[in-house]
Amino acid sequence: MNRTHTPTAKGSRRAEEMVLGVLPRSVKAHVAKRSSEANLIVGNQLLRIEWLSEGSLGGVRRFLASQRASPDIVVTRLLSPGAREALSDAGIGWVDETGAAEIAVGSIVVSRTGRTPKPVAPRDRWTPAVIAVAEALLCGTRATVAATGVVTGLSAGTCTNALRILSSLGLLEADAERGRRSARRVSDQDRLLAAYARAVETLPAPITLEVGVAWRDPVAGLVETGSKWSKVKVRWASTGAAAASIIAPYLTTVMSTEVYVEADTIVGLAAIAAGAGLRPIDGGRLTLRRFPTVTVSRLAEEVDGLQVAPWPRVYVDLRRSGVRGEEAAEHLREVVRAR
Repeated sequence: MNRTHTPTAKGSRRAEEMVLGVLPRSVKAHVAKRSSEANLIVGNQLLRIEWLSEGSLGGVRRFLASQRASPDIVVTRLLSPGAREALSDAGIGWVDETGAAEIAVGSIVVSRTGRTPKPVAPRDRWTPAVIAVAEALLCGTRATVAATGVVTGLSAGTCTNALRILSSLGLLEADAERGRRSARRVSDQDRLLAAYARAVETLPAPITLEVGVAWRDPVAGLVETGSKWSKVKVRWASTGAAAASIIAPYLTTVMSTEVYVEADTIVGLAAIAAGAGLRPIDGGRLTLRRFPTVTVSRLAEEVDGLQVAPWPRVYVDLRRSGVRGEEAAEHLREVVRAR
């Protein structure tokens, strides 16, 4: 079930307020007669406004595909660059909570850049353990304490708490509170993926180290370098464009590569790089990062000689790399869903 654009009175009021907030003060506007949609009358122009809870490229694409009649303006908390582009291509205006806006309806034209939002730490509910369990669930693990414990290696108590939190967020459901029908399951894969991605993207940036490489073929070069790490028992897993090029090819070229490795400090990352004959350099085409969760390390698998991180983490890392990365991330999601 697509829940990204279910209209609510609260969402309608919020959408109206945000559109009013980006209009010039000289413009006369008022709220139209209340309905299931948000409507404003600006001058003599009726604007149909829709609140969208998920402002990613995928969320916008699913929204556009589900609409019989497109609204004039979409309003959401934060629109990604790819989502903004998709709405503009569809001829739909947009506004988000940064104050950014692009509206062109009749004689009404508004263009605002907004302010870049400061990263907001996720609520305490999204701990690293909860993120790790969510990754396991997205990879097909059953939503039980035993199953998630085996995959993540986390304790029974930790898994119990993580599943409880995900249930409280409405991301897991059961047919009954107790008995045979009380087993939890993911209520909506896309909602879980969106919530997981938001949580990951608001965490503090992990420690990273850029190193210089002279690879003509980044993927082949990474396979060769990775084999050196494997020989000395260093766990590693590619992510981003390099990983996606193996599990769901989309981008025609891979310019840079990202790898997770077992290290907790910059010194540790440098030692792992040196073990493969690599030296740190600003702007280097290979970026080393510490494993973000136990699940990313434990569920990494070899595909055509390349160690690849679990697809949800690859999805999130792709989304961080601009519009083309967002498109590659959505392609990855679609490929995984079709399996």
